[in-house]
Amino acid sequence: MAPLTSDDTSGEGAGRLKAARTLVVKIGSALLVDAGTGALRDAWLKTLAADVAAIRARGTDVVIVSSGSIALGRRALKLPRGALTLEQSQAAAAVGQIRLARAYEEALAPHGVISAQVLLTLDDTQNRRRYLNARATLQELLANGATPVVNENDTVATDEIRYGDNDRLGARVAQIADADVLVLLSDVDGLYDKNPRDFEGASHIGVVREISAEIEAMAGGTGTEGAKGGMVTKLMAAKTAMRGGCAMAITKGAVDHPLAALENGALATWFLPKEDAARAKKQWIAGMKPMGAFIVDAGAARALGQGKSLLPAGVKRVVGSFERGDPVAIESEEGAALGAALASYSAVEARVIAGRRSGEIEELLGYPGRAAMAHRDDMVLWGGA
Repeated sequence: MAPLTSDDTSGEGAGRLKAARTLVVKIGSALLVDAGTGALRDAWLKTLAADVAAIRARGTDVVIVSSGSIALGRRALKLPRGALTLEQSQAAAAVGQIRLARAYEEALAPHGVISAQVLLTLDDTQNRRRYLNARATLQELLANGATPVVNENDTVATDEIRYGDNDRLGARVAQIADADVLVLLSDVDGLYDKNPRDFEGASHIGVVREISAEIEAMAGGTGTEGAKGGMVTKLMAAKTAMRGGCAMAITKGAVDHPLAALENGALATWFLPKEDAARAKKQWIAGMKPMGAFIVDAGAARALGQGKSLLPAGVKRVVGSFERGDPVAIESEEGAALGAALASYSAVEARVIAGRRSGEIEELLGYPGRAAMAHRDDMVLWGGA
């Protein structure tokens, strides 16, 4: 299949957006904060909030990845123009995070949408335990109808633990949230074969199905000032998203109702994976070497076949040595291989709660735990369930 086309993207890409179960939207500082005054672009944010509410109303979960805390904080602290020191940036972020969270709350609340603030660093998404904690938090927020607003935790992050750009953070959050679609609202309307500001005949790339060397070469001359790195990081984000089965779009965000515009065929570059997020994740789990096993009773086996999570009560025995998040096999008491999953507990914890009711977990372990031994979203069954 050809790696790219320049066809109209209002079809397949927009269709994926409309059908998405989970959407992640990345918003840069330039969209949220006026470059001249440092003030919040409140009117624009209200149109974005209306789009988010409309998308949620049709059953799609939405996660927002937003910059803007440093830009808002530096204005409040009256910090000078130009580059800030690390300490100044962290102080500005601390002040700006409150303002950023309030801005989203005030924009979304009139639509009946509850907003939640989630702050992450690069370490949080690379450390397995913290990654799983972040994932569980996002899942619980979405399950309870909230819209998480994720930002890099610039108050504590230093160069060695920073993403440094929210394009890649957005892609990582899309992975954590098992998102179907990631939208990067940008100052450009996508990828071009050449810099369109320097070459009048530059061609817009509508669809990318494979990030080849040819595609990567195009990233060197597109975008606005300083955007060489900007498009490069967007392609890095696209690689991460596509590996997880998540489609990604780059489109101009400065227009009112930018998500509605994208659905209605606004110019964009769509990066389309070969398989969807759910299938990609199941293949990843299926391909991992189990570090242990849950031996389950017949009732649990039937429940798994009906799409249920594996609860402690259905686990008869725990085999092996593993940590939370490690891959484990699921087997019947007769030794039949039923599937594989990512464990919600370490082997030591699992042995304590095996065969017990979920309501007993806190008493048995001495701290609150997950209701499931393995969640259905982190499981693949060999019967295809």
